[in-house]
Order: sequence, then structure tokens, then C-alpha cells
Amino acid sequence: MSSNTTRRPIVGGNWKMNTNTESGTALARAVGDVFGEIEGVDAFVCPPFPFLAQVGDVLKAAGGQIVLAAQDIYHEPSGAFTGEVSAAMLTDVGCKAVLLGHSERRHVIGERDDLINKKTHAALDAGLMAVLCIGETLDQREAGKTDAVNKQQLTAGLEGVSKAQMADVVIAYEPVWAIGTGKTASAEDAQGAHAAIREVLANLYDQQTADATRIQYGGSCKPSNAAELFAQPDIDGGLIGGAALKAGDFLDILRAAAGVAV
Repeated sequence: MSSNTTRRPIVGGNWKMNTNTESGTALARAVGDVFGEIEGVDAFVCPPFPFLAQVGDVLKAAGGQIVLAAQDIYHEPSGAFTGEVSAAMLTDVGCKAVLLGHSERRHVIGERDDLINKKTHAALDAGLMAVLCIGETLDQREAGKTDAVNKQQLTAGLEGVSKAQMADVVIAYEPVWAIGTGKTASAEDAQGAHAAIREVLANLYDQQTADATRIQYGGSCKPSNAAELFAQPDIDGGLIGGAALKAGDFLDILRAAAGVAV
């Protein structure tokens, strides 16, 4: 069993297809103005593509401690790919991180593991922090396939990623059945999945890499359950959806990750 005492917790806010210029910049300002008072945790936010630059400016003005991240990327550097966004475009507007293979990209948009792997390489080659999302559906969970699905998605997503590159990889475990449903994996279930993921990383690389890699929990994490989830030895923060759209809730989750009572 590994301990999370050597890994700095990381919390991300995935705004999904929400906000506009006014509400997005206001949200970023409300979080950014307070985040400097919270120590011991890393944070990033993922606004929709149209608002990345504006939100990035607000985060810089607030001290630049919250990382600007994108919700997706395309693996080609440029060309006739209508509607897609390249790594260079993301870095040009100040992004330092990007989500890859979010469950909604997999199950709503239909992205496959081989495409997600290409995106992972594109992100890492551009110097972006790669937040690789994995997780099982309700049917897979009820069939007892949680660990097998996570292993398959993790192994495929990281194919060709070197041990050195793993320093820039964060894994986000998001049980699909718990996203936006109000259902949350119990702390024990979430810990079990995270521990199994870390074991896969040890087999793919080595124990040192597995112990150093941060694994977030993403599945209806909110202020009321964040502290219990983050107290688990293999859970290193959260990828937050709905609660990230409310500055107070997101800040409370950041405080929980930092070990501050909320």
C-alpha cells in the first residue's frame, strides 16, 4: 500500500460545456483571488475552448497559481481538421495541461483508445501536463470488470509513453456511472480502484513511477465527501465537474485536498 504523503494533491475543475465569457471569468476570478491562501495543493481549471484566453488572463491577474487547462486536444499539429484544436494552439493561449479521454469523449463522442493514445503523445510532446481519464460504466461495474477496464484503458492510453514522460502525466479515475448522477463510489471502493490502477502503473513501469504518479478521483466529488475521499492513501485529489462551477464549492474541495477542515 502506497502513501499519498509524498504526492502533492491535485484538483481540477472541468467546466464542460458550461459558462460564457462573463460567468467564466467571474468564476475564475472568485477562485483565483482566494486560492493563494490555500497551501499544499495544485489546481487547474478547464474552461470551454472559446473562453480559454479570457479565463487565462484572469488567472494570471490572480497570481497565476491556478493552471489553465483544456478539455481536449487533437493529435495532428495543423491541417484540414475542421473543429479541432492543436497542442500549439493550446499553448499559444497559455494552457499548461489538457484532459484526455474524458468519459464523455469516450462514451458520448465515441473516442477510441488508439486516438486517445495519440492525443496523449501530442500533449506530452508539446510540454503539456496530460490528464488521462479512465473509468468503467455501470454495466461494466456490475459485471465485476472495473479493474479490467481500467487496466485496458490505462495500458492503451500510455502505450509508448516513457518512464521519464510519466512525470507529466496525471491519471483521473472517473467511474462513468457516478458522473453527474449524484452517485459516488464509496471511499473504500474508490480507494480499491485507485490502488489497482497504481499496481498497473507499477507493472507498466516500476514501483517508483507508480508511487510518484498522482491519481485523481472524478465522480460526483463535492465538499461533503471530498475530505473522506482524499484521505484514502491512493487518492491524490479530484477531477471536479458540477461542483467546480460554484466558486465556494470548488474552494472547499481545494481546502479538503490541502487537509484543511471545511
